[in-house]
Amino acid sequence: MEEKLGQEPSNLIKIVLFGPESTGKTTLAAQLAEHYHTEWVPEYAREYLQDKWDREQKTCEPKDLVPIAYGQMELENHLAKTANKVLICDTDLLETKVYSEAYYTGTCDPILEKYALKNSYDLYLLTYIDTPWVADDLRDKPDERERMYSYFKESLEKYHRNFIILKGDKAARLKKATEHIDKLLQNMIALSPKDLEQLDSKGISKEKVARQIETFKEGIPFVKLKKAAVVGNGILRFSDKEQNDLIQYFEDHRGTLDLLKFVPASGAASRMFKAMFNFLDSFDPAKESLSEYIGRTGDKDAQNFVNQMDNFPFYELIMERIKGKVGNKDEEAYLFVKEMLVEDGLNYGFYPKGLLPFHKYDSGSATPFEEHLKEAVLYAKTSGKANLHFTVSEQHDEMFAEEESKVAPKISKLTDTEFDITYSNQKPSTDTVAVDLDNQPFKNGDGSILFRPGGHGALIENLNDQDADIIFIKNIDNVVIDKNLEQVANSKKMLAGVLTKVQDKAFGYAKLLDTDEVSAAKADEIKGFLEKDLNVRMPKNYDDLDVDEQLSILKDRLNRPIRICGMVKNEGEPGGGPFWIEDSDGNVSLQIIESAQIDMNDPEQEAILKNSTHFNPVDLVCGVRNYRGEKYNLLDYVDERQGFITGKTQEGKELKALELPGLWNGGMAYWNTLFVEVPLVTFNPVKTVNDLLKPSHQA
Repeated sequence: MEEKLGQEPSNLIKIVLFGPESTGKTTLAAQLAEHYHTEWVPEYAREYLQDKWDREQKTCEPKDLVPIAYGQMELENHLAKTANKVLICDTDLLETKVYSEAYYTGTCDPILEKYALKNSYDLYLLTYIDTPWVADDLRDKPDERERMYSYFKESLEKYHRNFIILKGDKAARLKKATEHIDKLLQNMIALSPKDLEQLDSKGISKEKVARQIETFKEGIPFVKLKKAAVVGNGILRFSDKEQNDLIQYFEDHRGTLDLLKFVPASGAASRMFKAMFNFLDSFDPAKESLSEYIGRTGDKDAQNFVNQMDNFPFYELIMERIKGKVGNKDEEAYLFVKEMLVEDGLNYGFYPKGLLPFHKYDSGSATPFEEHLKEAVLYAKTSGKANLHFTVSEQHDEMFAEEESKVAPKISKLTDTEFDITYSNQKPSTDTVAVDLDNQPFKNGDGSILFRPGGHGALIENLNDQDADIIFIKNIDNVVIDKNLEQVANSKKMLAGVLTKVQDKAFGYAKLLDTDEVSAAKADEIKGFLEKDLNVRMPKNYDDLDVDEQLSILKDRLNRPIRICGMVKNEGEPGGGPFWIEDSDGNVSLQIIESAQIDMNDPEQEAILKNSTHFNPVDLVCGVRNYRGEKYNLLDYVDERQGFITGKTQEGKELKALELPGLWNGGMAYWNTLFVEVPLVTFNPVKTVNDLLKPSHQA
């Protein structure tokens, strides 16, 4: 039955009339259908509830909401088959969700909520309460229209729906609505039945493709930096005593918390070996010596690699495999690299980073996968159990399962820990459409639309599928040798202490706000907490708003996921930096920004970038539940305008590709954010194979 709440694929532009009862929605729906010579979907609830009233003299009850939702979607899918380009919907499941929360249970049936958020529409027409109240058998709350209007508007904003507000008489409303719908029709994408089948098979909506194409047309603007976040203004620095207190605070609460370590581990290590692949292509020991090659090419990467080959954790393994094949030292270097990379050798270029030998110990080599298990024991373990989740490429599923079967029992025995390890792959529904230079969907040779992986930002979907009180996030290649484990673990526990402490306070205030018994003094106290402890900046017109509007803003800002980001001093490594930025609406917030998002031709912006003192080592501790223990839908807190557009080629033709907002950049743009200085020992990424030669990776 659940699938009956979903939308059937169509190439229609779908418009929803949205708002409180008796605000002219049905009248306007009929007008729009007549204007565009198309169908309009009546509100099934009226038919259902009128029948109930006639039979039982009862109005709507919570048990009626799911049957109403089934009837509404059956009606919509039926009328979509005969509609002409545009389908006008007198309501949708999001409106049913709003009524469920506002009038009845205070919550929403999980199945209804799932499809209320999943089903997509091109435009919502939010009808204002400047129409006269007209009573009937079903309308029963004439005094609730103002409160309900605010609730409807907040829902559209919360779920980032495209909407306009309609005010005035019938003619004014119709004129404004048609202006916006006409614009949608002008930008309408022509998708064939075959295209729609392809979208449906990937779980990608037509509306999502249309939004992405609109992004290509409009371009992605640079972010506006206000100033760099520094210690004392955006970045917290704690004394040794304060750090110990925070660690203890986490330890005191740890036993009652669900903990999870989330490790992005997708993709092959081919980029890690890029320089060495070039070396194989360019050097022939039969034609020149290694020194001649270095002199000719200036290949310092190859020179460093060869000079310190014996320090790699896989040195003995490869030397054993090429034994007896080597004529001289130059040939040895060539054969070593070849055995490391080629398909009939170790094939490390195909391996995922997480399964490569990174560290060499007396007992043998260790992969990042194994090192992450060791770390999890120290800070992500409760009641003898550590939970870990790895995002992996589908082609590497079996390889990770094999590695787990080898190392997990060993670490489990050594540390007296039970491991619960799960995996996920990047979802096809997060792929993004590619376009040609005219911003039309790029077609492959077989006529299908070209979709490309959405990049690192797509993993917000994988993270959203996880649920815990605290989620530790750390990249697969950012691991440490055994002697640094304790220091790194203490840093993580310190960040978890910051989260636990600030979250406890936020939960108390959020619970209080839900009682609707907040004095002016208490509201000011909550505002001060948000500004001082959570770095939240209020809208510029906050002081001019009435009390209810201010409390609504405080609720919205408090009830958000929280991320604590470890920041290290910038010593020349690549990585996003912490900045105060201002969005197009004038709202200021703390964000992690990549240099590609900054207009380097603007001297003022470039100067702010140069003033940055820290950068983000992707060391995050996250709170993703509200005070009731309910998990936030993390997809509601993404800023889609922080993606990237890049130029590519396919089959010899130029195209444009869209990369989704980075997981900890735009993917978490609307989270509450704290930056905390952490020691450099916590940051040990391996971007190239030569990074394994750094002291931090030499056991």
